[in-house]
Amino acid sequence: MGSLPTMSILEESQVSPPPATVCDRSLPLTFFDFSWLTLPPINTLFFYELPITKTEFTETIVPNLKNSLSITLQHFYPFAGNLIIFPSPDQKPEIRYIEGDSVKVTIAECNLDFNDLTGNHPRECDKFYHLIPLLKQTTKVSDFITIPVFSVQVTLFPNNGFSIGMTNHHSLGDASTRFCFLKAWTFIAQSGTDKLFLTNGTLPVYDRLVKYPKLDESYLKNAKVETFNEEYQPQSLSGPTDKLRATVILTRSVVNRLKKLVSTQLPTVL
Repeated sequence: MGSLPTMSILEESQVSPPPATVCDRSLPLTFFDFSWLTLPPINTLFFYELPITKTEFTETIVPNLKNSLSITLQHFYPFAGNLIIFPSPDQKPEIRYIEGDSVKVTIAECNLDFNDLTGNHPRECDKFYHLIPLLKQTTKVSDFITIPVFSVQVTLFPNNGFSIGMTNHHSLGDASTRFCFLKAWTFIAQSGTDKLFLTNGTLPVYDRLVKYPKLDESYLKNAKVETFNEEYQPQSLSGPTDKLRATVILTRSVVNRLKKLVSTQLPTVL
């Protein structure tokens, strides 16, 4: 195991959709979602190679990312909301957004080796965990508990680049939803406008078109929502694990050779 990294928290803030752009909304979960309630959050991490100084990072990159995140949340409002769980299986959990709800954004700096983390060789898994944000604490409100569903951490590697780590609860949906969210955020951050974004077909659809009350009732009982309380905290990544992470790169030439091999041995497939 290598030496422990030095992590410095530069800023912790809350980012909301622009004022008066999203009204209070609730999104009831269905039997498709109930099985995922107790699973660990989903963690994603992206690296951006950019020879940038700390001053450029804090004065240019960070404000741009926070502003574009705010605009993106206008269209992906569940990311800024909370998972609401009632103590009785008679009431379905829901994702609820209320004006003023926000996403926790952590801005950090570290001394980890950017080239080592982004290289094509085995690396210790524990090193990546420092770049992944935690979800905010669960809180009890009246007769239900609220569980934050999304958080972001942007970490600077001075003169090398930065990373964006995201943690989200399973209730936010599948990989396609997260991909659409990131695509929209990236587009707005690069263009400075969301006009094209509104017409390029990446807007999410939140309507629950499939409705089977009997299945909802059955699956919700198995989810054991009555065990949730204010002490509940989604599982987070931690070490040491003594595990390694490797990268496998398939270049275009390798993919073409594989396609040629398949077409030769199974000519009816392609």
